[in-house]
Amino acid sequence: MASIYIKTQLERFCMTEDGSNSESLMERQTTGEDRVRMTARQLSEPRTANWIASEADWSHEPTKRVLERLVDDGILHRDESGTHTTYYPDYRRQAMLEAMRLRDSGHTVEELTDRLADMKTQIRDWEDEFGVESPNQLRGTLADESLDADEEDRRREIAREWEHLQQRIQVIGFAIREWDFLAPTTEPAEANS
Repeated sequence: MASIYIKTQLERFCMTEDGSNSESLMERQTTGEDRVRMTARQLSEPRTANWIASEADWSHEPTKRVLERLVDDGILHRDESGTHTTYYPDYRRQAMLEAMRLRDSGHTVEELTDRLADMKTQIRDWEDEFGVESPNQLRGTLADESLDADEEDRRREIAREWEHLQQRIQVIGFAIREWDFLAPTTEPAEANS
């Protein structure tokens, strides 16, 4: 079964004009290849073809063919140094595309700056609340035997969100720093003669 994240992305992709969501519409508009591409582009760490196939709810062999095409196209990288071959996106390319999407989204640089400040404030609040300086240090507090299961789950979720915010801070910071450079152009660039 496709992961919750991929399902959410597919649901957004398949919204009808009236804002409703139709399961049959999602099934008609997404193929196994679409789901593999979406899954592969959202990877935050290297994953095997089997893992990606499972997340995309598609069989292994066609998934592997799609992954190899994505490697050939320079969208993914393949790592064969471990016990299993893994695939991961070009994180620089992902960051650049996300920065361009932010620039084109209609948000102002001031709005993005406010968003950046809010994320940094949230991280500082977690540092103060737990007396730690990183998501992994927060995970280390799970060794405290006095924590109940709900608090352990809460800390795990916060650690994941903290890592996500750190990545978003980098991308949004880049978009702000390069705001003028990322501006969409309406005319093709002229070649220097």
